[in-house]
Amino acid sequence: MSDTSATQDRIDAARAALAEQYPRVRRFSERLCEPLEIEDYGLQTAVEASPPKWHLAHVSWFYETFLLRPFLPGYQVFHPRFEYLFNSYYEQTGTGFWPRHERGLLARPTVAEVYDYRQHVDAAMTRLIAACPAADWSTVEQRLRIGLNHEQQHQELLVTDIKRHFAHNPLRPAYRADLPTTTPSRPAPLQWLDFEGGLIEVGATGEDFHYDNEAPRHRVFVAPFTLADRAVTNGEFLEFIQDGGYRNTGLWLSDGWATVKQQGWRAPLYWEERDGEWWLMTLSGMRPLDPAEPVCHVSYYEADAYATWAGKRLPTEFEWEHAAQGQPITGNFVDDGVLHPRPARPGAGLKQLFGDVWEWTGSAYLPYPGYRAAPGALGEYNGKFMCNQMVLRGGSCATSRDHVRPTYRNFFYPHERWQFMGFRLAEVGA
Repeated sequence: MSDTSATQDRIDAARAALAEQYPRVRRFSERLCEPLEIEDYGLQTAVEASPPKWHLAHVSWFYETFLLRPFLPGYQVFHPRFEYLFNSYYEQTGTGFWPRHERGLLARPTVAEVYDYRQHVDAAMTRLIAACPAADWSTVEQRLRIGLNHEQQHQELLVTDIKRHFAHNPLRPAYRADLPTTTPSRPAPLQWLDFEGGLIEVGATGEDFHYDNEAPRHRVFVAPFTLADRAVTNGEFLEFIQDGGYRNTGLWLSDGWATVKQQGWRAPLYWEERDGEWWLMTLSGMRPLDPAEPVCHVSYYEADAYATWAGKRLPTEFEWEHAAQGQPITGNFVDDGVLHPRPARPGAGLKQLFGDVWEWTGSAYLPYPGYRAAPGALGEYNGKFMCNQMVLRGGSCATSRDHVRPTYRNFFYPHERWQFMGFRLAEVGA
């Protein structure tokens, strides 16, 4: 087979795969919004949590901006001002963007118009995938894979932002009353697993899709360490609370203690004490606290304070990745329709590495050696946030199963906790 034929076969295979994946990912965003009432689409109860309507439009803006306008001849934009309303933070597009904290003030476009916008973009994307010339395909394929993963990120944000908005309502409404529940139980005893460490390789290779912040692959030295076999549970975190953890300044980083005082924290986000009993706000409404479930909606500051209280520490992101190498990507993901962390299953070995809760690590979000952001606006996707944030690993119950991998680096500011954020403990090995 000639090189030309092999190249064309690869393009045809990629084109067919993306022609199937694109509508599947797009449909899932809309499925997540099906339980919403029309009044819910415009809610914005916190700066970090955008309205569902905005998410649906923004991901369409991404395809329009980075794929349709530059690569589909004759493409007509749906609305000339949408590039301003639904740009998130890309400065180099030259269009500017509507202030993040005022996304909930956009009564127009209507929800119906946003869905029309999505249909307009989808029809054009179908044409582009089918007819993109070979000369453009490499760039189009790369950007489309980024766009699909970008939409999966916003699907997770849809879930967590809806929870944030509904928890703000004193009625504590359910997003879905039919979500499965578990009977509160006792957590499995915590086990510790030893890892030898040494000079290891971390980061992604060029073989499969990955974000630029996961590369280049490089070597790091990891000392021997011991890792908990599961995430810290609600019951274990409750012991920290009952022991005065939120009142003991000696357990907290300086910025963390300042945040505790300023925000009045006394428990994880969405915990409520009623008549001496703890309850949780979930996407199916209020539930009694299950001691066996992983604690979630905690900040880096809270995770670090708990680790100090327990005489342990958080794992570094490289320890976490080293432990995760070769582990199957199984767990409780958004695909399972639970939308809430579940207790660790019994058995030996590492549990809950993937799914349930994003796990805080003790590593600052910094570029890998040799990292270079891509040129142009797409280079703003990850690189410009490499300051003052911490790395989380593993995915959550709101993440798509095919979106995560051992090298995936999520990142948030250390005070943030509205995502499904939890942690596991580590300590120095023998």
